[in-house]
Amino acid sequence: MKALLQRVRNAHVEVSGETVGAIEQGLLVFVGVEPNDDRARADKLLHRLLRYRVFNDAEDRMNASLQDVAGGLLLVSQFTLAAETSKGLRPGFSTAATPALAEELFDYLLEQAARSHPQVASGRFGTDMQVHLVNDGPVTFVLEV
Repeated sequence: MKALLQRVRNAHVEVSGETVGAIEQGLLVFVGVEPNDDRARADKLLHRLLRYRVFNDAEDRMNASLQDVAGGLLLVSQFTLAAETSKGLRPGFSTAATPALAEELFDYLLEQAARSHPQVASGRFGTDMQVHLVNDGPVTFVLEV
């Protein structure tokens, strides 16, 4: 699984003009699923997302996690993260999971996140989404598990 996480002051996702997920301070995470991914990898990704130290502590050092700051977690499925981009001028998507597997694992990740963290929101799988955010820093990382 691949995740592009951004530390945000706030973020929300719209589908057809309707807000379907929103958070204040926290992490906006775009999630890409690959063919060999499974629930164990989703669990490992969630563990890292909740504990990854990307927020400033009292000494203004990037040493606090999402759990430490009690921030929101906004998960958005994004199959383009799994694209093959190493050659040519057009991305290839044979490296992305099938829609059925991707939806199953994204839904599992979302369910586990909601069980583990008090503030979880999401986009809507497989739809055209507009994502609005105020990146804080900017702070952006790619995680692969």
